[in-house]
Amino acid sequence: QVQLVESGGGSVQAGDSLRLSCAASGRTDSRDAESWFRQAPGKEREIVAGISWSGTRFYYADSVKDRFTIYREDAKNTMYLQMNNLKPEDTAIYFCAAAASRDPWAVPVDDGEYDSWGQGTQVTVSS
Repeated sequence: QVQLVESGGGSVQAGDSLRLSCAASGRTDSRDAESWFRQAPGKEREIVAGISWSGTRFYYADSVKDRFTIYREDAKNTMYLQMNNLKPEDTAIYFCAAAASRDPWAVPVDDGEYDSWGQGTQVTVSS
């Protein structure tokens, strides 16, 4: 497994930006698809964005397309989620996750395919 630690959450106003970070340690041979999930109170956990281990394929939930960007700095073993134009409905606990993958272009969307999870970071957006 990979150890993941998120940071960068906070409380902001609608329209503001935040950047979440996910630092990885342990299994850092870079053959992991990595994603950001979020869970709002009373709702199921959902995938927000993902990046394949090759770094060439991406997934974005419809609700965040054109507002959020996922990217990775392999030299720092860190993944990021740049969140712009935040909306109150983006309020949730955000988790990063990693999935060992044989397919360099795959981005799993099912949270059951991820074997490593961070502890989560709270993002609160007020109107």
